[in-house]
This record gives sequence, structure tokens and C-alpha cells, in this order.
Amino acid sequence: MKKYLILIWCLTFMAGAAEAQSDSPYKTSFKVDAPITVAGMGLSYYGLTLMQDKNGLTEEEVISLNRKDVNSFDRFSAGYDSESAKKASDFPFYGSFALPFTLLLNENVKGHAGQVLGLYVQTMAVTGALFTMTNGLNPRIRPLVYSADVDVSEKMRANARNSFYAGHTSAAAGASFFFAKVFHDFNPDSPARPYVWAAAAAIPASVGYFRLKAGKHFLSDNLLGYAVGAATGILVPQLHKKNNNTGLSLSPAIIPTMDGTASQGANLSYTF
Repeated sequence: MKKYLILIWCLTFMAGAAEAQSDSPYKTSFKVDAPITVAGMGLSYYGLTLMQDKNGLTEEEVISLNRKDVNSFDRFSAGYDSESAKKASDFPFYGSFALPFTLLLNENVKGHAGQVLGLYVQTMAVTGALFTMTNGLNPRIRPLVYSADVDVSEKMRANARNSFYAGHTSAAAGASFFFAKVFHDFNPDSPARPYVWAAAAAIPASVGYFRLKAGKHFLSDNLLGYAVGAATGILVPQLHKKNNNTGLSLSPAIIPTMDGTASQGANLSYTF
């Protein structure tokens, strides 16, 4: 964990240095972005411990499970457990993480590598925090637990209660939509923009499909994971835009503490 935190600090430091270049559409600040990124990583780690500390199902609970107890929207996938689909999901999943690095090949982006990488790390830190904290606090049973072909010992693991929501789909959407958003902002006249957005939408959708067939998540888990990841991938760069027309903005803030002192933090505001 310490190595990851050091990497984050280095990347956000480079991002702060990169903001001086006037032709970037983004404005970043070490004082704001470093705490946000590190907090996201810290919450991701804490949420992961919550996921690992869940109580697994007892054998009696496993035996008593009934597909009819699953809501009608998700019931069709209760019992899915395709191992080949699970393996297939790895290709678009890991591929999505590499997409933002291809931005460094773009002439308009490569001069701002530190800034873009810093924003990417922040995007994934926020995406990870939202996922692990939500999942850690919601012990929903995975669809594969309803399969007669899955060993009872597998169904009794704590991991069998990590269905809500789909972390693979969310992470892939965060990375893919970040890639599309940054390409869009740095290349306002590029005819490739519609194709970039289409690819960004298709990659996490394929991850979600395979994770559904693998019995790892219900459809609702994947839809929510997709939405959260896509929103994070788009909003993190948008909040840093110099000409931000959403009404949302990030700015440095002085935060009072319990002992009467003050510390540097971040303020998220909305104007209308």
C-alpha cells in the first residue's frame, strides 16, 4: 500500500507542475488533487477490508436459497456460473486500464503526460473508493450461488456476497470514459471523437456482459457499476476544466479541525 501512495504523490506532483502549460484544457492543483487522490486510495483500502471481512453464508443458508427470492428484474441470471465468461471478461477489463496510456501518443496530450496521468490516478482512486465502500457495506449474494454446479464451499465464502455492485464493470467504465473524455477535450476538432466515445461505451459493456454470464453480478449490479464508473471517468476531468460550464468546481479550502486548528482541503461547489 505504501508503494501505491508514493506513486500517487509523484503523479499528482507532476500534475501540479503541468498546469503551468497554457494549452491544456485542465487546471490542476497539488494542494487539492493530492489529498483527494490519497483519500480515495485510503477509502478503497478500507472498503476492501470490509469486503473481505463479510460473514459468509452457512451451509443451511445456502441450501435454503431459492431463485424466486431474487427480484424479477434480476431473476433470469440467478444460477449463471460460466467459467469461460469469467476468463473472457479479463481481456476487455485489463485492456481498459491501458487505454488512457495510449493518450500519451496523441500530439496534443503527450506534452501534459504528468497532468493526465495524475487525473487518471485520481479517477481510478475515486472509482475504487465508491465501489469498495458500497460493496463492503452491502452483502448481496452473487448469482453463481444459486447454481447447482458450484461447490458449496465456494458458496460459503465471503466473496460470494460481493455482488453489489459490479466492480470490474465500474473500473472498466471509469478508465474507458476517462480516455474518451480526455481525448475529446484535447482534440476538439478531431473527426475520431464519435468513434472514441463508441469504443469507450462498448468496452465496459462487454465486461459487464461477461461478468453477468459468469454469475459474478446481476444485471442491476452491472448497470449501476457502469453508470458510476462512466460518471466518474467523465466528471473528474470535467471538474478540472479551465472553462467548466457544468456549474461544478473544485477549489482549495481551509477546513477547521476538532482541536481548533485548520487544515488544507478541497471544496466542491455548484453554482447556478
